[in-house]
Amino acid sequence: MTADMQLETYGFPPGYFVIRSVASNRLLDVHMDGVEDGTELLLWPETESSIVESRRNPESNNQVFFIDPSGALCSRSAGHAIDIEGDRLVIRHRRPVSLPYPNHYSHPLPKFSYSAQTGEITVHFTSDPSHPPPSAAPSDAWKQKTYILASIPLRRPKGILDDAHAFISSAIATPLSFFSGAASPKATPEAVFSTDIDLAEDEVLEEERGEEAEVDDSPEWGRKVRVLGIVNKAREEREIIEKARQRRRWQITAIRKADAPTGFI
Repeated sequence: MTADMQLETYGFPPGYFVIRSVASNRLLDVHMDGVEDGTELLLWPETESSIVESRRNPESNNQVFFIDPSGALCSRSAGHAIDIEGDRLVIRHRRPVSLPYPNHYSHPLPKFSYSAQTGEITVHFTSDPSHPPPSAAPSDAWKQKTYILASIPLRRPKGILDDAHAFISSAIATPLSFFSGAASPKATPEAVFSTDIDLAEDEVLEEERGEEAEVDDSPEWGRKVRVLGIVNKAREEREIIEKARQRRRWQITAIRKADAPTGFI
């Protein structure tokens, strides 16, 4: 390798770095510092604030990543690349080729790129990430999508006071039917959507999210991170609210070998 040869880092800094969610202020984290194939990645509060290598606690390396020469995002602690399983980020051990290739078990690892301008992390696939069976009709629909990482907000669990408030609000809204026993009007789609039969937070489609679905007030430490497959990103960007945009933004911080600007280790 010549001295002037530069390796492609796909928008990420060279060497090690941490990935922070702008919306949740949490770092991308290998769950429980796992190394097993399929271990999920999530967002977790920062466990080491120093960005100088010699001052960092090695036990925090599950929040440190790097880009290898192929463009694969890799975990420093696990020593393995990151794959996409469904819409989740997981640790993936390299696997031998199995036919028919590619398939769910054996396929090219996705590449990751970062845009400092937009703050978005994009995932690039060379084959259909849904890994359809050989008998399925061929489709290029996956090629029309833009795949980006997003954090998922988490609401605090509903308590007794929340249920009581909803109960009273319902009684006030329909006082006659409530006290007289008269038949209630037919439920509207909006009313059905507001009942307790809800999708999980990470099952709500991005274009269907409103202000209520963007509330992130759970006391839980962890948050989920998901890969969004967006068909028409330009149009969708015009329709989503600002909180949704923030969930797609990431701050990348390089781990320095020395203090700046003195250069002392």
